[in-house]
Amino acid sequence: MNYFLDVLKKYAVFSGRARRKEYWMYMLFVAISYLLLLGIGYAVNAVWIGFIFYAAVLLPTLGVTVRRLHDTGRSGWWILFGLVPLVGGITLFVFYCLDGDQSENKYGHNPKYAPAHA
Repeated sequence: MNYFLDVLKKYAVFSGRARRKEYWMYMLFVAISYLLLLGIGYAVNAVWIGFIFYAAVLLPTLGVTVRRLHDTGRSGWWILFGLVPLVGGITLFVFYCLDGDQSENKYGHNPKYAPAHA
């Protein structure tokens, strides 16, 4: 739940880096929530409930995805490669699964080794 809230706090932040765990935990929470809301929507004959949630999390999802690409040393514009059928989706999935750059890159410090706040 904290990963979801942390991403929502950075609602439209497209700079910086996002760890793999942050990205995948957020995506897992969004997928489960969407499916639950879609199921509830079908049960009460209000399918639009799931789509409202999806529209509400679209911008944070784009933000965390761009930050995840930054963590692997790639530009956020790589997200457009997902528009290429099959090949684009598979390539992006591989990028999302890769470990981030161990050292600082042009997008910022490695979030895995961020100093603890005192």
